[in-house]
Amino acid sequence: RRVRMKIGGHGYQPWIKYYFELDLQPTSNSGGSPGDTRLIDWRIMLERFKFLSLQVGQWKIDYNRERRDSSGAQQFVERSIVNNVFTIDRQVGAMLYGHVAAGTPFDSRYYAGVFTGSGRGEANDDDHMMYFGRYQWNFLGRDLKWSQSDVEYHEQPTGSLAFAAYTTIGKCTRWSSSGCGSLAGFTSDSAAADGQYKVEGMVEEFAFKWRGLSLQHEYHWKQIKDSTLAEGAPGQKTNMMGSYSQIGYFPHYLIPAVPKPLEVAFRYAFVDPNVSTRNDRRQEYTTAINWFFAGHQNKLTLDGSWLTLAQPAGQNQHEQRVRLQWDVSF
Repeated sequence: RRVRMKIGGHGYQPWIKYYFELDLQPTSNSGGSPGDTRLIDWRIMLERFKFLSLQVGQWKIDYNRERRDSSGAQQFVERSIVNNVFTIDRQVGAMLYGHVAAGTPFDSRYYAGVFTGSGRGEANDDDHMMYFGRYQWNFLGRDLKWSQSDVEYHEQPTGSLAFAAYTTIGKCTRWSSSGCGSLAGFTSDSAAADGQYKVEGMVEEFAFKWRGLSLQHEYHWKQIKDSTLAEGAPGQKTNMMGSYSQIGYFPHYLIPAVPKPLEVAFRYAFVDPNVSTRNDRRQEYTTAINWFFAGHQNKLTLDGSWLTLAQPAGQNQHEQRVRLQWDVSF
């Protein structure tokens, strides 16, 4: 469930922009009590030039498409199992970005930023920072927006291929909209020493839309090093991998008798939390049906998932999940 208020606009000049987002849904986390209203986004964008812009504040870092896509512009009820492990989520910092060679075969976007690495709403716990970079090639000369499903109906094929990476040192081994957090098997962020973990990640990403068809894919690598353990000791270095691929289509464009607002979609995802350990892979198979009353502004989503969790020394665990969501934005 999400209830959010979004406020954006410009001041003095059209290229001086601002954006705020309040999470009104009651939550409970290490930084607040149940019922707290959270300011999850606050940022100022200076976009005088398309090829060079500056953004400062707190926001979802433009690291990977699945997390950067708004929760109101998703193809499924929720993001894949990959998101929980590999996203760097919201951070406080500054970023340079730009759009160059627009409309040409070299049409590209770039992003480079420095952040605290402590997540949403938390001060830096040491002198270390998070450094991040992303390069996105719009290989067909057309820019692809941060949004899933081809509700806009792209008459011309539009796609992007992107690569991104980050590095940071701190207490966190994962991040979410609640801020700094910890993956299973690692010291919690509340108990970890300052600068205990060095975390690095890379992602390859592909997205494509054309005439009601949409494709999206990411492949992630992440490494966590524990500075409290000797080099080569068990648990001192953990490598993780994960990926998802999803496809959606509006069958009306192939079979006119099918209602135009109907979309069907499928997603496969896996997470390997430790490549050195065998039989510990998590997998997700999800099928979704969307009915768009007014694009992403008003839609109904029904999805069903088959989830598996491999056990290194036991029988695999399985879980089935069905979710129904009505998503309205105004």
